[in-house]
Amino acid sequence: MSKYSALFEDEDDIFSGSPKSRLMDVIFNANNDIVRNELAFFIERVATLEILLEEHIGEDIDRAVKIHNANNFGVAEEKAKSLYIELMGTILSQSE
Repeated sequence: MSKYSALFEDEDDIFSGSPKSRLMDVIFNANNDIVRNELAFFIERVATLEILLEEHIGEDIDRAVKIHNANNFGVAEEKAKSLYIELMGTILSQSE
């Protein structure tokens, strides 16, 4: 169960849309410098995670991701929702 899974039980009432669409609203309406800094941090984090994955599973990360997603249907989608909300919260908490 993801970190924010309780928020998804009635996500239309809470978010007036999906976590992804709400994050896009925040990104396009929040302070541009904050959004740029958070997206840069997010990319650096993904780059580090890819390096760690390459060390443990080899160069073909995309194949490993596809296999994992096929064997664990829905897990990545729930994690993605949590990440959308986490990033949205980080941006909003820094906004003026």
